[in-house]
Amino acid sequence: MPRFSVVVPAHRAQGFLRPCLESVLDQSFGDVEVIAVDDASPDACGAIIADLAAADPRVVPVRLDRTGGTGPARDAGAARASGDYLVFLDADDLMAPGTLAALDTRLGRTGDPDVLLYDHERFTVWENVQESGDGDFLAAAGERVFTAADLPDCLACYPAAWNRAVRRGFWTSRAFSFGAAPYADIAVATRVLTAAPRIACLDRVCVRWRKRRSGSVTTTRGAHHLAVLDRYTEVLAELSGDAERAALYGQMAAVLMAVGEDRLTPQAAPDFVRRAGRLLTDHRPPGWTAPEPKEARWVRAAGTGSYGRYRAALGVRALAMQVAKRLRSRKNSLARAAYQRYYRLRLRRPLDPGLVVYAAYWNRGVSCNPAAIYRKAAEIAPHLRGVWVVNKRDRDALPPGTEHVVVNSRRYWDVLARAGHLVNNANFTGTIVKRPGQTYVQTHHGTPLKHMGMDLRARPAVGKGMSFGRLLDHADQWDYSLVSNQHSAEVFDRVYPSGYRTLPSGYPRNDVFYTAGPDDVRRARQSLGLAPGTTAILYAPTHRDYQREFVLPLDLERLARELGPGYTLLVRAHYFYGQSPQLEELHAAGAIVDVSGHACVEELCLASDALVTDFSSLMFDYANLDRPIVVHAADWAAYRAARGVYFDLLSGRPGETPGAVAHDEVALAGVFRGGAWRGEAAGALRAAFRERFCGYDDGLAAERVVRRVFLGEEGLVPYRPLADRHPAPSPASLTDPSPAPAVPMP
Repeated sequence: MPRFSVVVPAHRAQGFLRPCLESVLDQSFGDVEVIAVDDASPDACGAIIADLAAADPRVVPVRLDRTGGTGPARDAGAARASGDYLVFLDADDLMAPGTLAALDTRLGRTGDPDVLLYDHERFTVWENVQESGDGDFLAAAGERVFTAADLPDCLACYPAAWNRAVRRGFWTSRAFSFGAAPYADIAVATRVLTAAPRIACLDRVCVRWRKRRSGSVTTTRGAHHLAVLDRYTEVLAELSGDAERAALYGQMAAVLMAVGEDRLTPQAAPDFVRRAGRLLTDHRPPGWTAPEPKEARWVRAAGTGSYGRYRAALGVRALAMQVAKRLRSRKNSLARAAYQRYYRLRLRRPLDPGLVVYAAYWNRGVSCNPAAIYRKAAEIAPHLRGVWVVNKRDRDALPPGTEHVVVNSRRYWDVLARAGHLVNNANFTGTIVKRPGQTYVQTHHGTPLKHMGMDLRARPAVGKGMSFGRLLDHADQWDYSLVSNQHSAEVFDRVYPSGYRTLPSGYPRNDVFYTAGPDDVRRARQSLGLAPGTTAILYAPTHRDYQREFVLPLDLERLARELGPGYTLLVRAHYFYGQSPQLEELHAAGAIVDVSGHACVEELCLASDALVTDFSSLMFDYANLDRPIVVHAADWAAYRAARGVYFDLLSGRPGETPGAVAHDEVALAGVFRGGAWRGEAAGALRAAFRERFCGYDDGLAAERVVRRVFLGEEGLVPYRPLADRHPAPSPASLTDPSPAPAVPMP
């Protein structure tokens, strides 16, 4: 029998669930079972639970047949528990290090009480930390064991399931349960205290409560929040002592203010104010004062019981905010203001459901995932009209006949205002209004090895010049976020926290790796002038945020010399750096082939026999080809410290390292000349890497997006099993070296 049973209900929490469960499993005190309850979650919560259960027998998976909500999921987990104490934790929260050891110590010193209260802290997406307000009471209680009648102020502690450990025998003997009613925490948290013969406290932050921006019941506005009034009405009726009622009243006032300020729809607000006003008036203890001026103002306003008077009482503050907003808006330039006026006029026009606006890489042209979706839409949804957004300097490089608009032109604001669909792998330029009825597809442009989104706030070398407020505003506009693997789904859900739907479609740009045939590979090599039998190595180093200019991580002239004849280096610098005089000089000397300006990276991948890279996300796409990947990572420590990474690329563990690793030019040449680049060990690593990161890429990604998003078809086109996927043939496998007719690839 374990000391603790930690119950974690999970629904639509795939971006947070794994860190939550790992925060428990990584505790120094290991006598614990983790009962992870999949509340029929439509995302990958069930898969994450199964993955961790397979790796750690302490994880007990529970799957519910239908979604019942947090309360029934907690009840199902508690029913499966076998530990001495029940501990509840929400799937988006974290257990602080050392918590279980501290709980066990305090429980032992206080004689295993029925309930142990402990502290928590709140943190936001901005990593702003707010104390619970319970610390003073918990510290003053010390190691005293008491009842709620002895210390009524225990009822003023925040009413949650996850800030108290409850002896399981006590829980079952009193038949406590959450049930399906909203805000059940309030009733259960109060009842376990009023019924407990023995209560103890621990003045220690044990839970980090994540305040989510969206995706939870508390962040969804609606009339369901009126249930908080029912719970307090029930609990107040059950209390007999004036001191207990007074303690609960202060807690109630704070909770009702939180609900009333930002959780209600306009339709639900009047009823809430009327009912809250009665509760606050009928149960107000003599002499009670709010602890903060803000709370005092709100309680006075709500206590009127009239929604009109409530709004009038709080209206001064709202007026001040509106004035401040107007003053900020006047700082816009005259030109921008003129375009915005035109844009606002166009926003009044009806939407055009047949218009799709595409952009890629900050308006650089037709490429990446948006380009693959654009081509597939032309094939299976020809009634849609696709228009590309492009920078003025890049428009001459567009494929002939491409309908386009130039950034910040009148046509640009016109199509953005009227388009039924928006597709981008980055962000649109300017302040864009996401209209009701518009669908925004964020395709992204890579699998995250390096830290992304809100995780960059802790990385000054990268995030110093970023506007994280604007980043969140952008994420709030997305309807769909495309991913090619479960790793990306979990990371993006967490670092771009908003209410979009993750679409496990695969990356459309990678479709070509499964649809291309031998002739496509031959044409790709012919276009680069590669002789038959030549081993073409694509070298694609990534951008380093701590380097302003492109610095070659490798001595390419030496590497070419060490490799000797029979090898050709195709070198592609990151597009952030522009043209490189170093590469141009090496290209002119015949040491390398500079392909930095090549329009299609997928064509370069098809033409190559192997990829050499450092930390570029291209490795995740290239793995679809099932061709060798060699990692050159001489500055891994510096990159890891400056940018931050989600796993150790050099660990050598299956699913983390994609193949052979070399740290300098001599070792890299040796990997190729000695055959390690395509040896058995490298092949095993590549297979595990491919299984982890190419899960949704099977050649049908673009079709999935077009059918699901543009055509409104339910479900997704079924995935081809990994074993049944046949990537484009490698150059070495082509027995007929004769080139096919030179026809440009799409």
